[in-house]
Amino acid sequence: MPGAPSARSPERPEAPRPTIAGNTALGVTQIVLWGGTFFLTAVVSDPIVAETGWPQAMVVGALSLAIFVSGLPAPFVGRMIRRHGGRPVLAAGATIIAAGLVLMALAQTLPVFLLAWVVAGLGMSAALYDPLFAAIGQAYGANARGAMTQIAISSGFAVSLCWPATRFLVDQVGWRGACLTYAILAVTLVVPLFAWALPARRVAVEPAVSPRPYAPAGSAEAARLPAERLLAVTFTMAAMIMTAASVQLLNLLQAQGVGATATVALTGLIGPAQVGVRVVELALGRRAHPAWSLLLSSASVGLGLLLLATSPAMAWLAMLLYGAGNGMRTVVRGTLPLALYGQREYAAAMGRLARLPLLGQAITPLACGYSPKSSASCRCWR
Repeated sequence: MPGAPSARSPERPEAPRPTIAGNTALGVTQIVLWGGTFFLTAVVSDPIVAETGWPQAMVVGALSLAIFVSGLPAPFVGRMIRRHGGRPVLAAGATIIAAGLVLMALAQTLPVFLLAWVVAGLGMSAALYDPLFAAIGQAYGANARGAMTQIAISSGFAVSLCWPATRFLVDQVGWRGACLTYAILAVTLVVPLFAWALPARRVAVEPAVSPRPYAPAGSAEAARLPAERLLAVTFTMAAMIMTAASVQLLNLLQAQGVGATATVALTGLIGPAQVGVRVVELALGRRAHPAWSLLLSSASVGLGLLLLATSPAMAWLAMLLYGAGNGMRTVVRGTLPLALYGQREYAAAMGRLARLPLLGQAITPLACGYSPKSSASCRCWR
């Protein structure tokens, strides 16, 4: 009957809307999980080498191994989020990270230590920014952009919080105790926060109710047109350029005659810059297409690196521009696919788009000249 769909439409559950409390809670999950994975090595590598005698390059390189592993199941993770919603997938990812950290703490041989990072990498593929953005994009649709930015603002303080906290834990309970502490937090704090802040199930969205705001109409296969490969290459190039710059950033500053103390102070500007630009994005950027944010991010990073190479006296401005571009990139990689693919196809598209950038990030430190110390901190600005 013609009137039947209209009669049933009021009974269709409305898509949930994000809350500031929920977004803050999800930001906390990222602080803990990034602290126990990406940011862990920079603090614990020296104590591990001192205790075990394992080669420093292998200890630090284990992080690249985990990043490489995390890229492999990314499309599968996206499909699982699309099918089952984000809550069970991200909770499982956090639990797997915890298992990897426990194995790491118990490792008595280098192969077991590397295996622990493989396990952690599998969890990273299902619990960090990309799967989280996929989950909230699918759940909130057009309302997700602000949520992504708020989460990125909260988690932008991860380095400032996690490095001192991890150093304190290493001093108090050793590097193994620090790994166990992060594992406990992942299970007792992160998993409950995922369960509370993420919707309980996948939200089915009818095209007529929530149309794709910027994408042309078409079937599900539209998400697999060559344009997707172009977008994946764009994201990968941005990730590799920023990773390479981060690997060599200290060397670039010192090559320009900047002293050690000034170098530390200048790189300290990156964190506030990336958080500040996310605040601006939250306040002013909602009405602009995310493609403009991608262009601004790329231009900001490019100009910052150009200033660093040509005008050492402007190194402070170069660091601010670089940090702003890097901070904006984190938000763009979640908001642009949502604008292009729409709520229905978003989670699956995010999974496919995540693989190549992660693989590129994993091999970049080797491609640009491996340095254990720089590689340990090459992804410190998120």
